[in-house]
Amino acid sequence: MNFRSYLERLQDILYSRRDIRVEHQDIVETDVDAVFAVRMRFLDDSLLMINEELEIQGKRRLQRMGYVFHYQRGDGVLIFRYDNSPHYPQLATFPAHKHVGDLVIAAEPPDLADVLREIDAIIYSGTNQ
Repeated sequence: MNFRSYLERLQDILYSRRDIRVEHQDIVETDVDAVFAVRMRFLDDSLLMINEELEIQGKRRLQRMGYVFHYQRGDGVLIFRYDNSPHYPQLATFPAHKHVGDLVIAAEPPDLADVLREIDAIIYSGTNQ
């Protein structure tokens, strides 16, 4: 998938939701890489911050080099964060992992749609931690 297609897919996901208010979106693109950053607020005032660093490899290839999906309650308390900072080598999915409160667990790199489904389960099941 090329960068334009990937970006359009992300924006389609974000702007198709009426329960999300995009507070900030920033896209920085060069010939070889790009950064996609978004800050969005949900109806319950919880916040998702996304930062993806992408490497553009030719016209048809895109590789995610770094990512953070940080989700917190409206009062700033962390609910979860997916990232691939290389600081938990003992995990089977190294460098990918997930923070849940004070725990760090193995986790495959998520897609935005997966993260939003996880957030929906928290918000709409009434179990916002």
